[in-house]
Amino acid sequence: MRTRAKDGIFKPKHIFTLSAFSPPDDPTCFTQANKSLVWRAAMADEFNALINNKTWDLVSWDPTKNVVACKWIYKTKYCSDGSIEWHKARLVAQGFKQQAGVDFTETFSPVVKPTSVRLVLSVAIYLGWSVRQLDVKNAFLHGVLTEEVYMRQPQGFIHPSYPTHVCRLCKALYGLKQAPRAWFHCFSGFLLRCGFSQSRSDSSMFIYRTDSQVVYILLYVDDILITGSSASFVSSVIKTLSHQFAMKDLGDIHYFLGVQAKRTPQGLFLSQEKYISDLLRRFHLHTVKPVRTPLPLRITLSLTDGELLSDVTQYRSMVGALQYLTLTRPDITYVVHLVSQFMHAPRTTHLLAVKRIYRYLQGTSTHGLWLRADKTISVVTAYSDADWAGCPDSSRSTTG
Repeated sequence: MRTRAKDGIFKPKHIFTLSAFSPPDDPTCFTQANKSLVWRAAMADEFNALINNKTWDLVSWDPTKNVVACKWIYKTKYCSDGSIEWHKARLVAQGFKQQAGVDFTETFSPVVKPTSVRLVLSVAIYLGWSVRQLDVKNAFLHGVLTEEVYMRQPQGFIHPSYPTHVCRLCKALYGLKQAPRAWFHCFSGFLLRCGFSQSRSDSSMFIYRTDSQVVYILLYVDDILITGSSASFVSSVIKTLSHQFAMKDLGDIHYFLGVQAKRTPQGLFLSQEKYISDLLRRFHLHTVKPVRTPLPLRITLSLTDGELLSDVTQYRSMVGALQYLTLTRPDITYVVHLVSQFMHAPRTTHLLAVKRIYRYLQGTSTHGLWLRADKTISVVTAYSDADWAGCPDSSRSTTG
């Protein structure tokens, strides 16, 4: 039998490699980062910002005090199109070594609600206002600590004259349990002194209102959305904020908290296509076959169907990621709420239902939420529906 191999005939093989398309991994430790000129510069920028901010004082080590360690964290920041925006090195305190009542007390810090984001954006689009987004540089460093917290000197930047000294923190630092709370009180306090008021329903939404001007500010940790009735007045507010905090004006809204925003004359289109793509790859579902609906017809999920999962971590991670996706995907809201009911004891049937949602997203990743600039809308219309004893375990109804 004659074969192509015996005759010396070979078909060309096309070999593809993902190395040219996949972004390089970020360093996981100081040793790796210190070999790169880019990351060394990023660490130097962060350290200089900490020093200029007077984040700590070097003091002699007291063995009776709790001293937490710190670590460098490296993250490559990408634009909405996937291109590299900048390399960020951040010094993080190991807050898990803090002691309650000694190093910290209260830790809760609010963030803006998704409902508030959609509401303010809808108002802005309807009225034709511009929506600007801001990023606060080293936001947590503005928060003032009320407790005594001690930290080791950062690796690579130990003072040559005082190598055994420790840092007594004067300002909050990323990683500390009370850092988000300290930053929020700092920022909200400044806005209140400037004449803003806090929304009663959402403490992360701030409103400035006069007879002629209205300005809304939404705060999610260190990311800010600002809009108002006058573009010039909004610019003056941004200028005031920039004098108090180191701000980066990102211009008109385009990519906020993982949400891609595209404004057209018809309105604002919000989508999370990149977020969906990242999730599918994260959970190794990027090659699954898409389905047309997020939930099969007439399916019921109960607490007892299927076997208990030996490891619930993946289930909770997958559902938690879907909950954030409902910001722009109302079509999966019901089914996400449904599978969220089994977070405490998920079973195999529940996991299959979650994976089906991801299969649905695989085929609808470009879908999103339209906030239309329709001037003819003057009345708010709402719809509600309910099943009848739909839960097989409790016979309770679901409304929405």
